Amino acid sequence: MRVTHVVSLIARRARTGQVPRAVQYLRGLSTSAPADPGLYFDLKKRGFVADATRPEDLGNALQRSQQTVYAGIDPTAPSLHAGHLLYLMCLFRFHAAGHKIIPLIGGATGLLGDPTGRRTARDPANKSVVEQNVASLEAALRKFFEGATQYAEARGISTKGALSDLQVKSNLEWHKDFSMLDFFMVVGSHARMNTMLNKESVRTRLTSKDGMSYTEFSYQLLQAYDFYHLFRNYGCTIQVGGSDQWGNIVSGLELIARLEGEDAAENPSEGKTSSLETKVSPRCFGLTTPLLTTASGEKFGKSAGNAVWLDTKLTSPFAFYQYWILTEDKDVEKYLKLFTLVSDAEIESVMQEHNAAAHKRIAQRRLAAEVTELVHQKSGRELAEKATRLMFGDAGDMTASEVFSALQGDPRLVLLDEGDLLGARIFSLATEHGLVASKSEARRLGKSKGFYVNHGVVGEDRALERGDLIEGKFAVLRAGKSNVLVVGSKESN
Repeated sequence: MRVTHVVSLIARRARTGQVPRAVQYLRGLSTSAPADPGLYFDLKKRGFVADATRPEDLGNALQRSQQTVYAGIDPTAPSLHAGHLLYLMCLFRFHAAGHKIIPLIGGATGLLGDPTGRRTARDPANKSVVEQNVASLEAALRKFFEGATQYAEARGISTKGALSDLQVKSNLEWHKDFSMLDFFMVVGSHARMNTMLNKESVRTRLTSKDGMSYTEFSYQLLQAYDFYHLFRNYGCTIQVGGSDQWGNIVSGLELIARLEGEDAAENPSEGKTSSLETKVSPRCFGLTTPLLTTASGEKFGKSAGNAVWLDTKLTSPFAFYQYWILTEDKDVEKYLKLFTLVSDAEIESVMQEHNAAAHKRIAQRRLAAEVTELVHQKSGRELAEKATRLMFGDAGDMTASEVFSALQGDPRLVLLDEGDLLGARIFSLATEHGLVASKSEARRLGKSKGFYVNHGVVGEDRALERGDLIEGKFAVLRAGKSNVLVVGSKESN
């Protein structure tokens, strides 16, 4: 760093009463990293940080005192999905370090729809559906953080934050009684059109053939007010969001500064995504996480075009486990850092073992086990691992109730009336329920010894008999190495 830059830094911080931190910064120039780098450094190292406002001050604030952090979740569905895990794990790391967290559900903003990243308007939301989703998500969020705490403790990791401090909020609490006139007087009077029009999400939509509605245009102001409300009423100083939320987060920082009458704070960013000249709060910060896609370019958290849900009624623990097992080699180390609490040293060891024999998928199996236990606890992980053995024709010591529980909601589990199950032609069952494309394919596999019922090869089509049913309740049909169909009796479930 040139001397003129150092002098400028000291002078600038002297004007804002930050000389001690400037001196501390100069002392740190002699080392590659501080002795205690703190939470921000750890978040950055693990891959959670795409960008951050005033990163040095943010790091210092996290080390100096307890902060309150929030992240928003749209109530577009009744369940959390794998795409939410990045924000949830980021919040959990703040919680584990002793900071307070506020998962915020967009009960009000969800009715409007966030225009960020969209070229067309969202379909109008159904108010009653949104309300139901808010209630479901509140319960799901509490369940996730309770489970994550158990997951951490099982690995000898103590969390400094108390679950009793967890505050799940819906922004409908304050927006429902906020009149349009009040909103314009409190928020609108401080909004600057040039700043709002310069947002990437707005520019993109304004150049599209359908344009942008005033409702969508105003969305950024509602989100900005959320940050201000949480700051004033709950002492919230940090907002976490995806990198596409950068503009909305900065709008909140600007609104807080204006409403609080604060002096301007310079706003260098970690990722240099924006050279903002707005007046942002010197007491609050924004942190964005990267937008994840798989190595093949697909949207993260999707499996065969469908969301991978955290609710067992929508995605079984087995299917959830399988999603992570199928992680590509290029992604697996990154996911271990983001979605598990496995230490850096252990991840390095796992990757060395994995790279020595990649065909064994050692890293993927570790990832799947960790994330499944994080979301579905130890019992869910054990069921998923047992069910996975069914993929290779080994029912092992699984009971019928365990099989049905592990595959609940999974299309590979088919329950039939016992009268329709017993006596049914095996190849017909396989065809009707999607195990094979046709009976001719089933016959071809049978002739080549590639079709199985439980452990035995089925060479020719025959009827399913009671003796084929494990515990008299279910049978495992397998075509090839890993295509499995579990057929069971409804009366036994």
